[in-house]
Amino acid sequence: MSSDPRSDPPGSPPDASRGPSPDGLHSDLYRYVTDFAHDTPGWVHSLAGYGTEGGLLILAALLAAACWRVRHAGPEVLARALLGGTAVAAAYGLSETAKLVVREERPCRAVPDAPTPIAPCPEPGDWSFPSNHATIAAAAAVTVVLVWRAMAWLVLPLAVLTAFSRVFLGVHYPHDVAAGALLGTAAVLLATWSAAGPATALTGRVRARLGYTSPAS
Repeated sequence: MSSDPRSDPPGSPPDASRGPSPDGLHSDLYRYVTDFAHDTPGWVHSLAGYGTEGGLLILAALLAAACWRVRHAGPEVLARALLGGTAVAAAYGLSETAKLVVREERPCRAVPDAPTPIAPCPEPGDWSFPSNHATIAAAAAVTVVLVWRAMAWLVLPLAVLTAFSRVFLGVHYPHDVAAGALLGTAAVLLATWSAAGPATALTGRVRARLGYTSPAS
């Protein structure tokens, strides 16, 4: 196979603006998924392209619906919903910070002999690790499950597909989306566990002051 035309010419000095890129198993897994993606029909490519952003929009809508649904619930449930929503935003901020620290190059530029990505390769400086999409998708899905468990059958597979689409489209390594999913999940679980007591008490006081003295049955 021919060398990747996006790579530096042989003998040229390395580009100092590029971040580190994984080798070995990480690159092999990326090639395997992107080779598989190119063997799928064009309509699957289109579905993945729309779904990678659409999945986040659906999850955001379901998160908003879950929070609205429990607005008259007990203080503990409402506090969990508000903490989860806050943790989604915090997880996104942490993922952006991690990108700036790790500075991992996108696989669509770094992996030699890989297929051309289905989605446009992000601009240089838009680092790869971890995946923001996977972080937000996992955090939103876990929050929905914590306050609206009946929707787990929908939000969990949707989060997985949204995360996988980032590798399928060729813009992330598999470990990018795995790390993002773990970060999003951990942020929500940590927030809802560690701050549950104070948040529940505060929610109860605020609701009492506003006249909501008892939750709806």
